[in-house]
Amino acid sequence: MPAAAEAVVPAAREAAESEAQPGLDSSDGPGAVHSGVPGPGPGVAEIVARAVARAMDEDDTQDLPNVAAPRRGTSVTEVPLHLPFRAASTVPLPERAPAAAPRPARPAPGRRVPRGDDRLREHRGPVLPGWVGVAVGGLALAGCTAVLWRAGILPAPLVAAFGAAPRAYQGLRAAHWPPLAFLGIVALVALGGLGRARTGHAWVLTLFGRYRGTVRRTGLTWVSPLLLRRRVDVRLRHWRSDPMPAVDSGGLALQVVVQVVWQVKDTARATLAVADHTEYLAEQVESAMARVLSQLPADAFHEDAPTLRDAEAVGDALTRMLAAETEAVGIEVFSAQPTRIEYAAEVAEAMRRRRVAAIDAKHRDAVLTSVVDAVDDTVHRLTSRGLVELDDYERKALVKDLTVAFYTGRTD
Repeated sequence: MPAAAEAVVPAAREAAESEAQPGLDSSDGPGAVHSGVPGPGPGVAEIVARAVARAMDEDDTQDLPNVAAPRRGTSVTEVPLHLPFRAASTVPLPERAPAAAPRPARPAPGRRVPRGDDRLREHRGPVLPGWVGVAVGGLALAGCTAVLWRAGILPAPLVAAFGAAPRAYQGLRAAHWPPLAFLGIVALVALGGLGRARTGHAWVLTLFGRYRGTVRRTGLTWVSPLLLRRRVDVRLRHWRSDPMPAVDSGGLALQVVVQVVWQVKDTARATLAVADHTEYLAEQVESAMARVLSQLPADAFHEDAPTLRDAEAVGDALTRMLAAETEAVGIEVFSAQPTRIEYAAEVAEAMRRRRVAAIDAKHRDAVLTSVVDAVDDTVHRLTSRGLVELDDYERKALVKDLTVAFYTGRTD
């Protein structure tokens, strides 16, 4: 017997037992039914057994509910199709484990805004007021002078000028070299670290390639001579570009001039996160301008739609995009405004003719609207006051004549 039939027979017997009701009497035989329907009939188990036998003789792939037609006075229990499959029948349908949801496809990688290094942020560098370096250097030089005076090396006129008694020359001994070397090094470090910090500029300090801080103080300052200083302009600056090529949403070539107002906000990133922050800004301006201008047409000749002539909206979009692109290099963009948007030379003449035609069409439409309103008002006044009585033919003729007269007068 095939495996499908072996699985169907026990299930059919269980279905027959579940269908047994109190109205059935086993002593009357398997087909006796006490429901008032005359005539004996086979039991449910016998019907299912015949169906299974017929299915074995004919074809194992036929549907079980269709192998035997129900007889009159009998009830047939439909055998579920999932019973022949052991893996499916072991788990009831309501408790079946839900299938794992398919993983969503990863979106294609697109353009991403650059992110700056969080470890590279501006902080205050080691700096002292300039008078500290001057005082320490002066004391060190005074100590060196005293040692030389004790050795008798200083000339007598110089010693007499300071009111001291000259000493006989004794030469530099071994006891003189250690203090001279120490005081000389102190003087070099103290005086060599002095610097003049200008307003609107900052120093980025590095030690063997590592960022050590930023000095924004002005005036005379002292910074360790071992630190490398890089001067950065932190003033509010503006940059006006040369005419740059671009295209609008329709693919027409444009020439655009952009003015950018910006300032270095984070000197550490502006100096160390990029090779040249001014060149980086110029390239990002050109890139952002191309993306913004390609979203709108330069002109909408025959409809009221947003265009690139709205300098305020275009400037806001360009400023937001440029600020996001340059934040990673410590640049803060306050304004990026296109000061001139023109068609390229190869399409300028054609666009000029198209603009003139659009202006002429709008003018004619406005004139025609005013003429129609004037004609309608004139005819209404004549007929409403009873000055003339017009039939349809005369009304049409009057409207035609007035329209020609008014339109000719307006256009002249």
